[in-house]
Amino acid sequence: MIRDQLKNMSLEQKVGQLFMCGFDDTKPNDAILSLINDYHIGGVNYFRRNASSPEQVATLSADLQQASGIPLLISIDQEGGMVAGIEKGVTLMPGNMAIGATRDIEAAHKAAFIAGRELRAMGINMDFAPCLDVNNNPDNPVIGVRSYGESPSLVATMGCAAIKGYQEAGVTATTKHFPGHGDTNADSHHELPLVGHDRKRLHEVELVPFKQAIASGVDAVMTAHVIFPAYEDQDIPATLSHKILTGLLRTELGFEGIITTDCLEMNAIQKGVGVGLGAVMAIEAGADLVLISHQISLQTEGIEAVLSAVRSGRISEARIEESVERLLKLKRKNGLFEQSEPANTSIIATDESLTFARSLSEASITLVKNEGTFPLNSDARTYIVWPNMRPVSETAEPEGQEVTLGKMLTSRVTGLKEQVIDVNPSEDEIANVLAESMDYEQVVVATYNASFSTGQQRLVQELAEREGIALIVASLRIPYDLTTFPKVKTYLACYENKPLTIQSLAKVLMGDIPARGKLPVTVGSYAAE
Repeated sequence: MIRDQLKNMSLEQKVGQLFMCGFDDTKPNDAILSLINDYHIGGVNYFRRNASSPEQVATLSADLQQASGIPLLISIDQEGGMVAGIEKGVTLMPGNMAIGATRDIEAAHKAAFIAGRELRAMGINMDFAPCLDVNNNPDNPVIGVRSYGESPSLVATMGCAAIKGYQEAGVTATTKHFPGHGDTNADSHHELPLVGHDRKRLHEVELVPFKQAIASGVDAVMTAHVIFPAYEDQDIPATLSHKILTGLLRTELGFEGIITTDCLEMNAIQKGVGVGLGAVMAIEAGADLVLISHQISLQTEGIEAVLSAVRSGRISEARIEESVERLLKLKRKNGLFEQSEPANTSIIATDESLTFARSLSEASITLVKNEGTFPLNSDARTYIVWPNMRPVSETAEPEGQEVTLGKMLTSRVTGLKEQVIDVNPSEDEIANVLAESMDYEQVVVATYNASFSTGQQRLVQELAEREGIALIVASLRIPYDLTTFPKVKTYLACYENKPLTIQSLAKVLMGDIPARGKLPVTVGSYAAE
């Protein structure tokens, strides 16, 4: 059936199927309709800019499918926690490191199933999750809490449970970022990182989760814009390497599903070989799906470059057909050629799913160090320092979150004052907090990636030296913050700053629930459990 379908497709239709593109609107606009109608793209990728409510997303998905002759793969980055393409009106599950802290394999499966079921109800049939990077580098600026932890076996076990959950819900799971973005100290959105380990180490650490994911039947793998000299002697990222995508992933590891690139507009590609040549090289390397997420000029550049490469003989039409066949096979597997049922958004954000997400969040809060006063004394004057979060990368959370710890605790603690500071506080902000907090018995400082903020570090260090106060520090993203202020006596790791997490933290601080999480990564002298 698929072979017959291929025979009736033009070259332009075949090449278009290999591209997934994004656009900037909450309804189909001229740009995305042109890409669908004139360039025959095979998929559309959603971001927050496309989503205002589940009902709106469901309508958008239906309209896009109606416009396309061949059903579209519709994808999103819905990892949970700090990385979520849609948050309003859905069940936002905790992110990977929070789930890793629970050590609950069945919960990892159930979280993915619920998230996948909700995505499918909105017409989204592909999730760029789970992230299977092993985060063993505390200085990693882009993975961090998106990883389940530093243990390859933990990442593999939790990741495979999530894969099963997504795919049981009818959503293509996409493991990323192959062959591993966990041990980098650069963000490929901005530059081209390198992982210099030899093949033995890669097989013992970075590749372990991917090998198990392939064995478990994962539908898709996303490539990393990272250089791996152990497998590629040219100075090019894995996304563009035939030795890595075809030699390692296809031949050595036996993966038969969809290979998708990460977005070619990221600086690691766009500022390197460029989007047009990057698209050609990615397909030559073995990619089936080329992701270009933002600018229509670059999207059409990529498609036209591949068409020219086929017409000139650089890429054979047979090579294009290999990928089209895989993509059509996936679309049939997910029932995209069948008559679609009307969207049923009533299954989204049910009381049951929200209760489960809350229980999962509560189980993740980790009391790393407890040598001081804990939990809080509700009768003691309490000062809270709260960081004004802002995105640290293109995959980070949006600005403007209104929920704070102070608002959660205002009715529970006597004489509470909360001071909001920048994540990189000025000298004046630091001085103001140190002066204001002098008259308080308890001080709670919430940190946000303090490992990358000398201002946050200095503030906490000075508070830790102060006599006569009970100081509690809670990290709201990477748990490594403690290493920058080791004199802190009480330290909690929360792994994210979402409202559900803040609610869970408040309960732990007040002693309503115990801190049951276990560290998924080593933090200074505190080893992963």
